Amino acid sequence: MQFHYIANTPVRSSTERTLPVIDPSDGQAYDAIQRGTPEDIAAAVQAARQCFEGPWSRLSAAERGRLLMRLSLKVAEHADELAAIEQRDCGKPTKQAMADAAALARYFEFYAGACDKLHGETLPYQEGYTVLTWREPHGVTGHIIPWNYPMQIFGRSVGGALAAGNCCVVKPSEDACLSLIRVAQLAAEVGFPAGAINIVTGFGHEVGDALARHPGIDHISFTGSPAVGTLIQQVAAQRHCPVTLELGGKSPQILFADADLDAALPVVINAIVQNAGQTCSAGSRLLVEQGLYEPLLERLGEAFGQLRVGPAAMDLDVGPLIRATQQQRVWDFLSDAQHAGIPMVAQGTVVDEAPESGFYQAPTLLRGVPVTHRLAQEEVFGPVLAAMSFRDEDHAVELANATQFGLVAGIWTRDGARQLRMARRVRSGQVFVNNYGAGGGVELPFGGMKSSGYGREKGFEALYGFTTLKTVAIRHG
Repeated sequence: MQFHYIANTPVRSSTERTLPVIDPSDGQAYDAIQRGTPEDIAAAVQAARQCFEGPWSRLSAAERGRLLMRLSLKVAEHADELAAIEQRDCGKPTKQAMADAAALARYFEFYAGACDKLHGETLPYQEGYTVLTWREPHGVTGHIIPWNYPMQIFGRSVGGALAAGNCCVVKPSEDACLSLIRVAQLAAEVGFPAGAINIVTGFGHEVGDALARHPGIDHISFTGSPAVGTLIQQVAAQRHCPVTLELGGKSPQILFADADLDAALPVVINAIVQNAGQTCSAGSRLLVEQGLYEPLLERLGEAFGQLRVGPAAMDLDVGPLIRATQQQRVWDFLSDAQHAGIPMVAQGTVVDEAPESGFYQAPTLLRGVPVTHRLAQEEVFGPVLAAMSFRDEDHAVELANATQFGLVAGIWTRDGARQLRMARRVRSGQVFVNNYGAGGGVELPFGGMKSSGYGREKGFEALYGFTTLKTVAIRHG
């Protein structure tokens, strides 16, 4: 049985109701979490406020940095344990779960070093004045974290908020939260004061809604769907609470005829099958110059046919999807494609050892996907790659920008001038040229344009969102 973690203490829900924890590899329950309530959120916010106004505010920036560094080292020390928790909770293959644990440690390491680097300015003004600016924390920040990358998103969101001097109340997904409860315990072990990090589990419409509405929350960070992001904005706007939103994507990989295919193909494949395609920045649209289209699809189809899907512990190319409803969502997309006559180029294999009760989907490559079809417009959140061809640079830009999203884009060409032209013209928060994702890039500001959200997490830029700027004008004659 897992409990909320409030003020460094395991806490039962006020109603003592629980929710099952399901292993996506076999669809079976193996643990339980608390089904939180608004009263639980209120207790967590109160603990965070007391910490912020008490011991946390008395720490210098350097001392906060030392705490975050100790947490980074503690996470690295417990990487195997955290990865095992994440593997079973989320269905991640071993190598992905280990990479997530390493990324979490790196986030805390990065923000540990950033704590005392958040400087203000001295502004030139009228004679007889000295004008200063400095950055202050919001106070208590709320973090609504999805199920696809719990540890990574906790690191980039909570790590930045703590570095900036805030105390945090975290609502993880009911589908994947066990690793974050353990991280909060590790934070207490290394000396974080009670109330700095608080975890409340439960349903989004109950606990997430209560967190977004609570008047004691001074800033909200949300990663999830555009529909829920809209609700978060509406609720926050009623009390003028600032928000940072990362709302998904339909990211294009754009391959020109001069692309280095040996370098591009492994990256293109990984960008859609990593985490079973359940990645906001998944490269889910493949735009290929006409002269390269047929030979590329032939090579890519051969590679897709060799991909294997199975239980997380088998550490294959792809693990299960998170839950049955997500599996059904992917099936619905593929059914729509079949009815629309969209050809399938190739599909991977679900191994015989995969339990029938698990939530598996073979990676699927489709070609000739019309730009208006939902497969080219909506986020599948599964290992499905939609390929289409383009005539020239202008056509590539038109297709790349033809969705409501603008999170990430990949551009593959050896032409240096084209690299810069395309990077400027594609409407996306991140653009990668002859690579994709830059190995995670903890240092790289991350966020979207259009319906992919606004605000930035990751990198030093995130600290600006987790602080507010104060101007001090001193008249001294």
